[in-house]
Amino acid sequence: MKKAITLILMSMLVVGMLSACGAKSTSTKSSPSPAASSSGEIKITHPLGTATVKKNPQKIAVFDYATLDTLNKLGIEVSALPKATLPKYLSKYNDAKYTEAGTLFEPDFEKLNKLKPDVIFIGARTAAAYKELEKIAPTIQMSLDYTKYADSFAANLNVIGQVFGKEKEVASELKTINSSIADLKAKSGSSKTLIVLTTGGKTSAYGLGSRFSIIHDSYGFTPVDSKIEVSPHGQSISNEYIAEKNPDVLFVIDRDTVAGGAAGAAPAKTIIENDLVKKTNAYKNGRIVYLDANYWYLSGGGLQSDLEMVKEATQAIK
Repeated sequence: MKKAITLILMSMLVVGMLSACGAKSTSTKSSPSPAASSSGEIKITHPLGTATVKKNPQKIAVFDYATLDTLNKLGIEVSALPKATLPKYLSKYNDAKYTEAGTLFEPDFEKLNKLKPDVIFIGARTAAAYKELEKIAPTIQMSLDYTKYADSFAANLNVIGQVFGKEKEVASELKTINSSIADLKAKSGSSKTLIVLTTGGKTSAYGLGSRFSIIHDSYGFTPVDSKIEVSPHGQSISNEYIAEKNPDVLFVIDRDTVAGGAAGAAPAKTIIENDLVKKTNAYKNGRIVYLDANYWYLSGGGLQSDLEMVKEATQAIK
């Protein structure tokens, strides 16, 4: 009974637990890299250790929505995943044929032991459970290194491609994404840009080296402030700060649309478009862009999500 109550409470609280700290950049260890074997297995070195996985595994458990996004795009079926905070565009995985495997923070070890997956993919939010998970099946952490996003993203895709024999498909998709990024970078120019996230009525800024720094590092938008604190939670800022920095482009991510917030908390548009911010170039020139948190907050780093992220950022230069 005690265990059942605990599981119920976890399901109720998981949305609140899906905080920015859970999606922080991984350690300075290298991104996942595969090494082929003549035995039909591949040895993967990843930030938390190594895993030997058989090629084309059939039973796949996924605790990382970016990886789920990529597998879905490549037509690779999965067996188990946490469903409580699924991105809306991946809602098909709510179907009962997919095992509900706990939450991103608390995997259901009992169900996983029963399923006996061939491989388990995890992200930063599930890292604390790594040691227990690898007792069940080969476990690979697929988190992104935000200080070198492009390389980290490509390395993750390379792992998926080699494990599932999808190298050509991955190369083609990556070429499309890189071409879109190149087009955007050629047009983004020197626009002074600020990236903010709103949640619970509060606003935080994200700059170079942060989880959203792809906007600066890859897309070419110039940071309006190069000294923003690098933190999973971002740097807490005020409306006065935004007005003072006067960005040409303001990118806004509303975390509450996907992870919940304080009861009655105002939506991002209400928080951001106040009298002070209306004095900025971004507001005057219609260059405040509200980004979809499903892609940017929940599943950034997937084949579909990253292409959508480029498309959304392109709105700032139209």
